[in-house]
Amino acid sequence: KQARQLENELDLKLVSFSKLCTSYSGARDGRRDSSDTTPLLNGSSQDRMFETMAVEIEQLLGKLTGINDKMAEYTNSAGVPSLNAALMHTLQRHRDILQDYTHEFHKTKANFMAIRERENLLGSVRKDIESYKSGSGVNNRRTELFLKEHEHLRNSDRLIEETISIAMATKENMTSQRGMLKSIQSKMNTLANRFPAVNSLIQRINLRKRRDSLILGGVIGVCTILLLLYAFH
Repeated sequence: KQARQLENELDLKLVSFSKLCTSYSGARDGRRDSSDTTPLLNGSSQDRMFETMAVEIEQLLGKLTGINDKMAEYTNSAGVPSLNAALMHTLQRHRDILQDYTHEFHKTKANFMAIRERENLLGSVRKDIESYKSGSGVNNRRTELFLKEHEHLRNSDRLIEETISIAMATKENMTSQRGMLKSIQSKMNTLANRFPAVNSLIQRINLRKRRDSLILGGVIGVCTILLLLYAFH
């Protein structure tokens, strides 16, 4: 009964907690759509409400965990049959419910924290932009230089990442080609060892090709000399 009561309370708290996070995100989006300089109404109150509800849900989860531990101790006690399927099924069901509620709570809390962190960062950026717009003289120049330097750093990071990606791809291709060449060389060596006659024939063909190349080169050289002599005479 205590476990079911805590589960009902947790269910209601988690629904309200999820609605709070949704309304917080919607209010932030509406503020950005309407005006970048309009302050968010009840922003701090929503933060306080979030913290309060998070603490309450954590306390309820702790109590429900304690109840589950007591039920587990009861099922493992000497006076309770170890093969009571109904008790084990009930305990497992309550454990699954606790696990689901814990997962849902942490997921909703993480989403809320991410939205709030993003909004804080955006608010800081908007504040810097407004400060830049309202500034003058040296402040404007200094801020402009900082922005240019930041953009240069971002471009440098992007170029470095692209260069690293190209180098990694080239390395992989060269490794693959080296493996293919080693495989081809190994197959050729195997073939040459198995067929000595083929190897000898290939060497003779190469020698004949070299001889033909030398003869052809000599003929071309003689013809060239004759043409030069004929042209100058």
